[in-house]
Amino acid sequence: MPADLSARAHGAGMAAIAGFDVSSAAAAVEDLDRLVLLGIAAELHRTTRLGAPGTHSPDLVADDLGAAARHRWIVAHWLAALHGAGLARRDGEGRYHSLHRPSRAELAAARARMEGAGTALGYPRELADLMLRSLRLIPQLLRDEVGVQALLYPDGEPATAEAVYRDNVISRYLNLAAAEVVRDLAGHPPRPLRILELGAGIGATTADLLPALAGRPVESYVFTDLSPFFIDVARRRFDAPFLRYELLDVTEELPGPPGGLDLVVAATMAHNAPHVGRLLDQVAGLLAPGGRVLLIETVKEHAQSLTTMPPALSPRDGTGPPPRQDERAGTTRTYLTREEWRSRLAHAGLRVEVDLPPDGHPLTALSQRLFVATAPMESS
Repeated sequence: MPADLSARAHGAGMAAIAGFDVSSAAAAVEDLDRLVLLGIAAELHRTTRLGAPGTHSPDLVADDLGAAARHRWIVAHWLAALHGAGLARRDGEGRYHSLHRPSRAELAAARARMEGAGTALGYPRELADLMLRSLRLIPQLLRDEVGVQALLYPDGEPATAEAVYRDNVISRYLNLAAAEVVRDLAGHPPRPLRILELGAGIGATTADLLPALAGRPVESYVFTDLSPFFIDVARRRFDAPFLRYELLDVTEELPGPPGGLDLVVAATMAHNAPHVGRLLDQVAGLLAPGGRVLLIETVKEHAQSLTTMPPALSPRDGTGPPPRQDERAGTTRTYLTREEWRSRLAHAGLRVEVDLPPDGHPLTALSQRLFVATAPMESS
């Protein structure tokens, strides 16, 4: 059954992106990453001492940029990424020099490749605009004069956020594969289903899961998020008799009786937990025998998100990266690797049944995956 479920979920995901040729996904991702790295390098050359001879510490570069206290760590994170891409050099004391200075022609060529890459990956115009706008606003982002929320919701409209989380090839694939898993669960429930979605945000995944539940016995689907804004958006957007809405902070204890849930959904949010293992242990405790957890997660940070994700993650009151107590402790890593997610699920006593896209598939280049894991059945 798990192999069959995985195959059906993959088939549903591929049907959702029929018409897109994803064979060049790896090259497209590389082009998008390169544009952002070149854009950061150009801005640092223009506004900081990295354009001058000598070696310079990340702290001095952050001073040049006027970075807010909570965003100063991002400068070191960016410099490490530039070094990893061969665009800057670093000495034994962690100071940087020889930053590559992109020419106008190089930047123009990178932008042209970005447009082709966006088309190849099914990215709407809004996603390209977000990437370019965040590069133009690097100083304002680091000074905390502009927030990522303003970039995702220009003029209060959700189109850009929808482009990020829903209207692109990998999101369509993963969301419709996830919907097939939910359809399978709803096809033979032992009782009306009880579902909890953690950190549901704009409801990008919710919108594809709810149709899979149409006409099925569902007792409750609890849509949760930390932000009242997203709860209000969801109340206006969705209409199903079993939907409930609650504010929830996943850094605190999850609500609900042990063994009371048939499905827990966490789409692009479980990495926000300070300790992923602790969160998954709590989720496992809430699942009924045979219940499932459905995760959509990024398993590698790509440069294309460097100007949006780190500023969004900076603690409001703090001077460093988000506090982590798991494998990421002491680093600026945002995500766990695929192997770490599988290990954490297993440690929580959950059996991984779906792990998509399949090995060797072109979509793996985007480093986003669907994990579905099942709680053990009761002992006979």
